[in-house]
Amino acid sequence: MPHDVDVHVGKRIRHRRWLVGMTQQQLAESVGIKFQQIQKYETGANRVSASRLWDIAGSMQVDVGFFFEGIEAAQASATSQEKTRGGPADLLGDKEALDLVRSYYAIPENQRRRLFDLARVLSDVA
Repeated sequence: MPHDVDVHVGKRIRHRRWLVGMTQQQLAESVGIKFQQIQKYETGANRVSASRLWDIAGSMQVDVGFFFEGIEAAQASATSQEKTRGGPADLLGDKEALDLVRSYYAIPENQRRRLFDLARVLSDVA
């Protein structure tokens, strides 16, 4: 069973990779490993060594500390968030949610505001 820290670091790797628009293959090539290993890191199935995390951070132009940000809060609130909100505890770790946020901000501001109002109304109904 994966350790919570390995899972968190893996989610942060995936999150950063999505933010910079990088595929698993591109990340793997940039650090000299196979993409299957990136998959294992992102799920927490395999631990990331310190030197490999250093290489990954450099490849994605982020400080190594980025991968540990929010770990205390994530551990403390994961269960309570899922119960109260009915959704995933790590919303930005969800690819669909991240794609939705990207698309949302690509919409012109005045239309985005109207879409936001519509979404709020629909969520109140549900």
